[in-house]
Order: sequence, then structure tokens, then C-alpha cells
Amino acid sequence: MATAPTNATIRTYHVGFGDCFLLSFQYSRKSERHVLIDFGSTGFPKGVPKSRMMDIAKDIKHRTGGKLHAVVATHRHRDHISGFATDKAGQAPGDVIKSLKPDLVVQPWTEDPKLGPDATCPSGSNANNKKFGAGTSKQIAALSLMHVVAHQSRAARNLPTDLRPEIGFLGETNIANPSAVRNLMKMAKNAYVYCGSKSGLEKVLPGVKVEVLGPPTLKQTDAIRKKRSRDPDEFWHFQVGATALAARAENERTTLFPRYVESRGYSHRVNVRWLIHHACTVRGEQLLEIVRSLDQEMNNTSVILLFQVGKKKLLFPGDAQIENWQYALGQQRYQSLLASVNLYKVGHHGSLNATPKSLWKLFKTKSEEKTADRLLSLMSTMEGKHGAVSSQTEVPRVKLVRELHRESDLFTTQQLKGKDFFHDTVVTF
Repeated sequence: MATAPTNATIRTYHVGFGDCFLLSFQYSRKSERHVLIDFGSTGFPKGVPKSRMMDIAKDIKHRTGGKLHAVVATHRHRDHISGFATDKAGQAPGDVIKSLKPDLVVQPWTEDPKLGPDATCPSGSNANNKKFGAGTSKQIAALSLMHVVAHQSRAARNLPTDLRPEIGFLGETNIANPSAVRNLMKMAKNAYVYCGSKSGLEKVLPGVKVEVLGPPTLKQTDAIRKKRSRDPDEFWHFQVGATALAARAENERTTLFPRYVESRGYSHRVNVRWLIHHACTVRGEQLLEIVRSLDQEMNNTSVILLFQVGKKKLLFPGDAQIENWQYALGQQRYQSLLASVNLYKVGHHGSLNATPKSLWKLFKTKSEEKTADRLLSLMSTMEGKHGAVSSQTEVPRVKLVRELHRESDLFTTQQLKGKDFFHDTVVTF
């Protein structure tokens, strides 16, 4: 086998609102190495068959010839890992992926079971504090308990009509995926990574250099955390407190605000109904703020990977948002590497804060002219699923999409129609 690949084919799968990318590095006509980055969805456009996730799993099996070399699960959101779920019959998409016997599964450091996902103490062990920073166990505990908040938000009643879609979507995105999580933990050797750590991918991808740019540890981001408008320690404490109040059996339908009295008719006088209406509105807005915060914090555990072969660089940042990016963007070495990116997987389905302007400005290969070495950008997204145009939070964000079209060769899964469910992009090294 050649010592370095000659090209890479990035297969972008249409998973609706989610991510699924298969990277195939070709070393010779008969030799390839395959890496799957994410496999999840929280919904498809109308008309997409229910078998779509299984169709994709089978295509991955066919394209790889029955052998995956590595899996990257950037973070635990449902739209990135739901496809890894298995079932008792062994007939789920996750069972197909497991059968491909990957050599390595890469996940963020926050998924490491040795850190104690069920920990409740406010500060981690001395060993963890030294490596990851004070408050590590607290953060891991809060991430786990966030799933309970998400589950309870989906069961909430009497929410204002205009808030229901977003609360429902964010609740669905953040609910636990125990089957997928277990599958990822057991299907291969695990690497739990953070900014600057080794990914283990170099061992399965000869001639490919892989830089881990995120997520940072609490220790790495201590200086940044102090500059944020909301103290992160208080945030985690708030989340743990909120979930402790609501933590009952996961499948039990309960009310988030049990003291709220639901009216079964119109027996209340007009002025009382006015108060009830506004109480519902305030309650809904508070719940929305909670699940938005939950969603953002989970996104900021995303793995950010930069693949490099020769002078070509491919950037895959998962759903990383600005807080995740800040540490890497503050390092001169990473700024230099990012300046020459040739292919960019658009973060968080094209949301307003997952492609920081400071990152976009670094890309020297972007250009209004359609040159041979112009920046390539790939976006997996779905309109109408997240955010709103009225608040300028729609996903994908119109202004960002316009800029991507103007200064890069953009492919978006929105271009796939009918029976087509993937698109191949070839990068020659």
C-alpha cells in the first residue's frame, strides 16, 4: 500500500436535519481507508421513505466493501448519533455499522466513562482536575442530567403556540440515545479527544495527519470562561438543580411546573384568563431558555478535526459553536493551519454562530472567483426545523448561506431530490 493517499472522496448523505459523512481515502486502485463522521437525524423532508437511515447504512457497507476503519461521533446529539442505535433483532442501522468492525471510535473527552458520567460531586478527582480542569465531574454530571430536562420539556403542557415547535425540536435533539451510546462505546477501541490531543486516526490512516482542535477542556478554557457574560459554574449548577427537581422515571409523563393549574373551561373571568395566558407565556419562555442553553452546551462538546495530506486540509467541526472555537482560534499555530483549509464542513447545519466570522476570515482559499483551488464547503441541513426568520435564527442562516455561495463552492443536501440520497466530493492530494 502507498504511504499516503492520492485522493479522498467525501460522501455527504442526505439525513434531513442531521450529519453523516463518509471519508474514503484512496491509496491505490485496490486500497482505501474509510472514516464515518456522524450518523444521525431528527427528521426528514416530506416524501423521504422511512427506510432512509437503513438505506444509508447499507450504502456505507457497500461503499466500504464491508470494512470501516474508524468512526467519529462528534457529540451526543440525536441528529449526529441516532443512526448508531441497535435493536434486539440486530436489524437496526447501528447493527449494520457495528458489523463493519471499525478499528477506532473517536468521541469528545466528555464521553469518557472513566470520568464518571453519573458523578454528582461539585469537583472532580485530583487526577481529573489536573488533566481536564476543576469542575470536570460537575460538567459530566450536568451533561448526563441534561437528558432528563430534555425529556421533561417534551412532556410539558399548555405551552404558547409560537414556542412549541422550537421547544419540541430542542427537546427531541437532546433526549438520551442509550442504545447508540452503548454501541459507540463497545464496537471498537475508543479515543476520547480534546484540543491538542492525539486522535488515534493516524494509525488507521497512513500518511494523513489529523489535528484535534476541539473541544477544549475546562482547564484550557479557564481564561475564556472568566470573560463570558454568564459564569459557567453557575450554569452547570443551575442545570443540575433543574434536573434534580424533575428527575423521575424517564418514561413517566410528568409536568415540569406542577404548581401550574390548568383550566378545563372558560369559567374564569376575563382578567383572570389574561393572567393565566401571560403566566403560560412566561413559563414557556423560561423553558425555551433552558433547552436553548442545554442545546448550546452540548454542541460545544463537539469534536473538531482537521485532516491534512500534503498541503490539502479538510475541516470537520461537528456542531461546534463559538465557545468551543475560541480556544483554538486564540492559538497562532491553529490560526496558521486553518488559513489554508481546502474543504470545510459547515458547522451546525449552517446556524448563525457555528461559523465564527473570525474563522471565516482566516480561510485564504475562499474567493468570489471560481478558481480551481477555491474553497469547497459541504452543508447538511434542512429548512424549517430550527430557529425562525423573524428572530434571524433560522437554520440554515440566510446571510451565511449567501456568503458560502459567494466565496466557496457550496454543496448542500437541500440539492438532493427524489431517490438521490448522497453526493460525492473528490479532493485530489
